[in-house]
Amino acid sequence: MAEYLPETAIIDLGSEFYDPVEAADFPKTILRYRDDQSADAIGLELNDEEWVGHFGRFAPLPGSLREPLALRYHGHQFRHYNPDLGDGRGFLFAQARDADGRLLDLGTKGSGQTPWSRQGDGRLTLLGGVREVLATRYLEHMGVNTSRSLSLIETGEALTRGDEPSPTRSAVLVRLSHSHIRFGTFQRLFFLDKPEAMERLIRYCCTHFYPDAEDAAGLLEAVVAASADTVASWMAAGFVHGVMNTDNMNITGESFDYGPYRFLPHLDPSFTAAYFDHGGLYAFGRQPEAMGWNLAQLAQALSIVAEDAQLIAALDAFAPTYRARLSHHVLRRLHLSPVDPEVDAKTVAALFRWLESTRANWPWAWHDLAGGLGQLVAEGSPNAEHYEGEAFEELLVHLRRHAPLGEVNKSSPSASLLYEEIGALWAPIADADDWSAFESKLRTLRRASQVRELME
Repeated sequence: MAEYLPETAIIDLGSEFYDPVEAADFPKTILRYRDDQSADAIGLELNDEEWVGHFGRFAPLPGSLREPLALRYHGHQFRHYNPDLGDGRGFLFAQARDADGRLLDLGTKGSGQTPWSRQGDGRLTLLGGVREVLATRYLEHMGVNTSRSLSLIETGEALTRGDEPSPTRSAVLVRLSHSHIRFGTFQRLFFLDKPEAMERLIRYCCTHFYPDAEDAAGLLEAVVAASADTVASWMAAGFVHGVMNTDNMNITGESFDYGPYRFLPHLDPSFTAAYFDHGGLYAFGRQPEAMGWNLAQLAQALSIVAEDAQLIAALDAFAPTYRARLSHHVLRRLHLSPVDPEVDAKTVAALFRWLESTRANWPWAWHDLAGGLGQLVAEGSPNAEHYEGEAFEELLVHLRRHAPLGEVNKSSPSASLLYEEIGALWAPIADADDWSAFESKLRTLRRASQVRELME
């Protein structure tokens, strides 16, 4: 276990960046999930009663923030600018450092109303919390840069929601991430024309997240690289974020705030996660474009203190970085060695053409092809019929150029998290308060992650 190193770094930004708030007083606090591995990473050794006291009742952690802080930010929501945002059902509860000295933020979701709630009740449904726990654990298993779900506590309220059978159960979530700062945090300062505050925010981010960056252009360069890697890892994982608004983009590139996410059942570039994304703005195939657009909005915000030419040069690195990182993540998932950038990119393109043209089962395809063709197992696979024909022959030409990274366990497909699987995990919780399937899934994902880490 790491040493507990509490922090209050956010206070250095000044009071114009946040509003002190109080957590809701919940009628119940039933501990449903705790991530002891993440707690160990910041030196938190708590029994269940202490855990609930801090993450359900929000007693301050020793040495950290004395009161929760709802951060202020703006953002583009489906490319429409909204200056009335901010932490509306969550807050920054505490900060700490891990064993490597990195600053970590403990943020909440469903912890009650704030000045930025906009007539919302500030609550989170229990189903929403379960979905986020599953998303973070699965994406961690897939090697995606993600926040971690530290705690989920049921809070005993009946909520009304238009997208869930209501009344539905309530919960409060605590997530652990390397930053609570969003693209929209910068956009707010640009909108309000606050260059001095912008410089302060840039120094904060360079100091705590990107120590090699020295100014706005250097910060943008680092954020572009981190964001390109993140969206590339989403594409390799078949992950559809659903709501890629600028207020949902983290300055450290971490995926977070999992609302209407989905994982692909098969490759469809037009596949969307949010039922309200009628135009397909954040469809699977448009995610790289959306990330590039969001980074351009960040660059515009930084232009209040930086030269346009430097910011444009940083933005220009997004596309080549994304392509390189996509090759990296795809080949890593296939357990194949890279050759050179051109060959790797052609292999990736051929794989995605085959997946799209055949509509092959996405989770099984990666399982069957992992480790190279010498280990291809088609028997019993729902994709068996697709491992022949012209489209597959084209893919074979490219796959044969890569050496396997080692033997792969082909006994069963890697864990998946499709929409209907989440429903099947939730049903016994909703019907009989039976958490066994949910807990079993988390154990499976943890074991799969440990195997992946050993292989890498």
